[in-house]
Amino acid sequence: MKLLEEGRRVGDTYEVERYLGEGAFAEVYRVRHDIFGRQAMKVFKRTGTAEETKTMLGEAIMLSRIGHPNIIRVFHAATVSTPHGMSGYFTMEYVAGGNLQRFWASHRERFVPVEDSARILHQVSEGLTVAHWAQPAIIHRDITPQNILIGYDTDGLRAKLSDFGLAKSVNPMTMLASTKGTLAFKAPESLLNQQGDSRASDVWALGTIAYLLLTDTLPYEEGGPTSYFGTDRRTPPRPPHEFNAEVDEELERIVLRALDPDPVTRTPDAGALAAELGRWRAQRRRQRAKQAVNLPQTSKRVLGNASSADEKEAARLVEQARALAKQAVTLPEAADLMEEAFNKSPKLRAAHEHRLRLWRKGVVT
Repeated sequence: MKLLEEGRRVGDTYEVERYLGEGAFAEVYRVRHDIFGRQAMKVFKRTGTAEETKTMLGEAIMLSRIGHPNIIRVFHAATVSTPHGMSGYFTMEYVAGGNLQRFWASHRERFVPVEDSARILHQVSEGLTVAHWAQPAIIHRDITPQNILIGYDTDGLRAKLSDFGLAKSVNPMTMLASTKGTLAFKAPESLLNQQGDSRASDVWALGTIAYLLLTDTLPYEEGGPTSYFGTDRRTPPRPPHEFNAEVDEELERIVLRALDPDPVTRTPDAGALAAELGRWRAQRRRQRAKQAVNLPQTSKRVLGNASSADEKEAARLVEQARALAKQAVTLPEAADLMEEAFNKSPKLRAAHEHRLRLWRKGVVT
């Protein structure tokens, strides 16, 4: 039984529109605020005393202190009655495009464009820098494609890091914290030491995501993503350019340094990674090659099979979005629908991204 039913009112200002998904500790819903429009609501499955509920809402408190365009924003926190009792919840930005795994899978047989991959990783690194440079440093401990949300704003693609439920301040003496998170994106030292998570281990997770976006495979093979202590993560992976000819020498160096098995010689924190990616992006804009490169056909099965594109449903969403975009008051909803359409039919991204960016700027078309 779901914690909230569609159509239910929460407090005086929220209406539950639909269920979005769940994790181990909470369910997420799309809700509509009477004044501010669509938001996402995270409702915790566990109930408890007022003090225990406050502890569960620690993620919301932490996010409210990490203000950055590439970190998901929190708006409100309170409690709501559920079939299990009173549960804590908080509301945050709703990103219609969904998470990075959906964005990655939507490209089907093609690689995500190198510039898009670098832009996403650069933005996430910049947001995470605020946490890594806090005193004491805050480490995320669970950076995965599911915890990076991809949407569009007036400048185009916008990535936002979410789900700080496992985030933790490091011990100021050792700069380490206890190990938590998703095994497929854990650094080798984190799998060997229960107190092995650090800023460098967050960087390893970002390096793993970068490698996945650029090559359509994970940077280790033996045992797969559930391998606990295999030697595969302590061996440098194959160079990305062997999979994807668009990956140049400098971008490859940045990714492989983020995946250095030794945390001492690895890129030390998100700030250093953001600086390297920023320099690469600036150079790429200046020196971008004009000739097309024939990319090999590949697969998106490494993190599970993607469903086939529903062209009919995507076309319906586009027509609905374009109808809504004729009025300024419904532009945000039109943009949300267009982002959903992109993930059902990847060819629509090139055909309609210009419209989406105008809508995000408030331009009626």
